[in-house]
Amino acid sequence: MAESPRLSTMGRIIPLRRKRRVSDAPPASATALSDTDLVFLRHPAGRIAAAATNCTRLPRASRVNFSYKQPGLDRLSSAQSDRSARKASTMSGSEFFAQHFGLNERPFTLLPDPDFLFWSKAHRRAYNILEYGVLSRAPITIVTGEVGAGKTTLLQKLLQNFDDNTVVGLISNASGNRGELLQWVLNALDVPSDLNAPYVTKFQQLQDFVIEQYAAGRTVALVIDEAQNLSVEGLEELRMLTNINSNKDELLQLILMGQPELHEMITRPELRQFAQRVSASFHLSGMDRETTVQYVSHRLRHAGGTGDEITPEAIALIHRHSGGIPRLINKLAEFGMVYAATADKTEVDEATIREVLDDNIFLETVDPSREAAE
Repeated sequence: MAESPRLSTMGRIIPLRRKRRVSDAPPASATALSDTDLVFLRHPAGRIAAAATNCTRLPRASRVNFSYKQPGLDRLSSAQSDRSARKASTMSGSEFFAQHFGLNERPFTLLPDPDFLFWSKAHRRAYNILEYGVLSRAPITIVTGEVGAGKTTLLQKLLQNFDDNTVVGLISNASGNRGELLQWVLNALDVPSDLNAPYVTKFQQLQDFVIEQYAAGRTVALVIDEAQNLSVEGLEELRMLTNINSNKDELLQLILMGQPELHEMITRPELRQFAQRVSASFHLSGMDRETTVQYVSHRLRHAGGTGDEITPEAIALIHRHSGGIPRLINKLAEFGMVYAATADKTEVDEATIREVLDDNIFLETVDPSREAAE
């Protein structure tokens, strides 16, 4: 029987499992309030508190995603189960507006969820670049994008689709001096090492591991999320790792995901050698107005709605104040749905979104006087 695809979680290599859809039925026990619910319960208007009178706050499940930040985390299979449980409990706490619109679940949660992935033209191209990097054994592949543009969601989708012959090490927020980054790499790939060993010894351990996997017919991919936090020295150290190769194949592939600062960094003159090793690069920008309309409709339909619960005029205003960034779209759209539900409206119109903006509960991080790319 073939092995399942493997993902190293800073200290162990474990099988990847496909996610299961969560039942639409809320749990029979007391319901939990999401972050959005709690924001509205604290709002001075007090309207939402009345709508959520029957909701009981439970301890929130721990946040789970694929961007592991430290060793000693739970197994991925358990993390996925926790995530599914949280999704069900969050739905029950938010049903005072979701059920108002006839939805099965919240359509605009902030956590990255590949189930809701919307394949815009830009997101499809970014994913194709990631796939190309893996399939072509590119030494370095880079995808950048604004905060909340959907990079982590694409990364989760990529991790789900790695085949049986790929060993993946995942690092997030790596930092440190020379040698410390190499230790992060060894931990991510589950390579035993002595913390006090000299740099040369650690590098040899990594090289032996990569060659061993290559001899067994497996490739090794190292994924670094939030790579804009790396220093110039750290990026140069990563470049040196790509020197581990055979006569015709790259034995270690690097996939870097980061904010726009990463692209600015690698174009510096002192990193020209690094830039020359980048085989594929793509920048994920905000969505235009038409794509934002499609995005909002997609998420509403995926949650069991018609896709028309938010009017085109409201979406245009959402686009203007979000800059077409998916995470900001989600925040403003969900606030609008809560406001509309408590006002007993059957749709979220432009006036509802303006009311949300006037109440200053949506923290704008883009300049609304500048339209996102059209």
